[in-house]
Amino acid sequence: MDDELAALAEAHGVATYYKDASQRRTEVDADVVVAVLAQLDVDASTPEAVRRALAAPRPEPRTVVLREGEVFDGDGAVTLEDGGEVALPAALPLGYHRLGDRTVIVAPRRLPPVPRTWGWMLQLYAMRSAESWGMGDFGDLATIARRSADELGAGVLLVNPVQAVSPTVPVERSPYSPASRRFANPLYLRIADLPAYRNADPGTRAAVDALRPDNDTELIDYDAVWTAKKAALELLWRHEEHAEPAGELTDFARFCALAEQHGPDWRTWPEPQRDPHTATADPERVAFHAWLQHLCAQQLAAARRAAGAMPVGIVHDLPVGVHPGGADTWAVRDAFAPDVRVGAPPDAFSQLGQDWNLPPWRPDKLAEQGYEPFRAVIRNVLGHADGIRVDHVAGLWRLWWIPPGEPPKRGTYVRYDDDAMLAVLTLEAHRAGAVVVGEDLGTVEPEVTRALHGHGMLSSAVLWFQRDYDLPGHPLIPPEKWTESAMASISTHDLPTVAGFLRAEHVRVRADLGQFEEDPEGEYRAAAREREELVALLDQEGVAADDLVIAFHSLLARAPSLLLLTSPQDALGEIRQPNLPGTVDQYPNWRIPLPVGLAELFADARVRRVAAALASGRGR
Repeated sequence: MDDELAALAEAHGVATYYKDASQRRTEVDADVVVAVLAQLDVDASTPEAVRRALAAPRPEPRTVVLREGEVFDGDGAVTLEDGGEVALPAALPLGYHRLGDRTVIVAPRRLPPVPRTWGWMLQLYAMRSAESWGMGDFGDLATIARRSADELGAGVLLVNPVQAVSPTVPVERSPYSPASRRFANPLYLRIADLPAYRNADPGTRAAVDALRPDNDTELIDYDAVWTAKKAALELLWRHEEHAEPAGELTDFARFCALAEQHGPDWRTWPEPQRDPHTATADPERVAFHAWLQHLCAQQLAAARRAAGAMPVGIVHDLPVGVHPGGADTWAVRDAFAPDVRVGAPPDAFSQLGQDWNLPPWRPDKLAEQGYEPFRAVIRNVLGHADGIRVDHVAGLWRLWWIPPGEPPKRGTYVRYDDDAMLAVLTLEAHRAGAVVVGEDLGTVEPEVTRALHGHGMLSSAVLWFQRDYDLPGHPLIPPEKWTESAMASISTHDLPTVAGFLRAEHVRVRADLGQFEEDPEGEYRAAAREREELVALLDQEGVAADDLVIAFHSLLARAPSLLLLTSPQDALGEIRQPNLPGTVDQYPNWRIPLPVGLAELFADARVRRVAAALASGRGR
């Protein structure tokens, strides 16, 4: 790669090399850099084009970031968020302000301390109760919050993403590929808790009740659940006053109405409907889908009230991105690089790299728009949450862009303004009184974790990964030495459960699916060594190992990390993990219900022993 192309790439935040999972420098092919620059509207196709691009004047930064108390040194007057004006130089109040065509973001320096407590990591769809319609719902979330606080002393619930998917069949199963990160998923509505149901006449209620799907299926049947709930909601809608939506909800509801008619991916719609400025939708259906969002807001608020006794409350998970043909890319498309897919470079787990099929934000467009699209996402999630967990938080610094037509390994990193992204996240969390957790697992630059802690946010600690990589053999780090500023757990939804790990179920499943290039016996031996190391750590720490599931939770309880989390799957001894990365239909991702209902969960002796172990650790 010549120096001029490298300089142009640097100017636009496109990496020409990166360090792989083994910290080895890896050069990016020049044609990949050219292809990624093209997605930023930068022509680098010839040496002459590169020189023209380098010579072109660079615009002034459109977004300025300040921390609380900093003096904005300049000329003119800043228009404050509330409409007032302040002459410069001056220290500005917290908020989003304007200086000419520039946005000025003033954010707190750090968030308040996070309470020390323990709680659950929930796959809400899996948490079925006697009142559920085939899958866990917002009513179940409220029940879990209330009972976990009152009976078990839990103080936090981390919930899988419940953002909106397209209202079509087949239903998108992955909670990490929503159509929109700004709105909620009506699939989780509890029909019997709706005011429209309670106020309906007996005949209508009977008709709604008759639609209830099987609540005891071996796997979650999303299509059956949505088909039944949609029919029930439409029956109730007939008796509701129809109100026209306003603001950003209008475009989302229009997308839903059009998706019902033309399919879930707007890129396949008739040409006039692909553009939100020319698209036309049935006003009745638009109002219906807006109504569903109001219902979601009501039930999410009720769940949050049910968690009122918890020191933290309900933390919602924020996915990395959205479906490329979903509502957000339709309505706010200028902020996205639509032809790019986000993923990850090759590593030991995925030697060909990973393609998540999610379009990234364009960093230049975010800055031009004062980060409003990102602000809207965070603001809407925190509108019904006590906290937010940012999946792949390193994406606030950089994302792996895969240009059109290329495999995952033929990509490169594109840099974002982490100062601005963190300012938005900090300001929105401050206004919502929310805690922030960053998922910084895997190959993450040290600056990411340092910045999280510096802003009063928590990083992530997982027992399986807590090793000292500076020492030979990478020994396990005892929980007593883990960082305090973390949300700590034994596992995650993408990793083996405790019982599954102990039985090497994660190796068996991947071997049966042919995911190993070599003889899986080596993987079984590696899993056995890891198990032996962890059992040895129990012995070293003096933890009784008569029940290894309980023992690992007792070990976790020794961590000083502010938040300790476990999953009902781990507490129950479930061997199946919720999601197996690298699979779609080969494994029942996101469809595995808990083996017991909610009533049985709270009565389970092992669950109560796990809860007692974690609760006792909070008193250390």
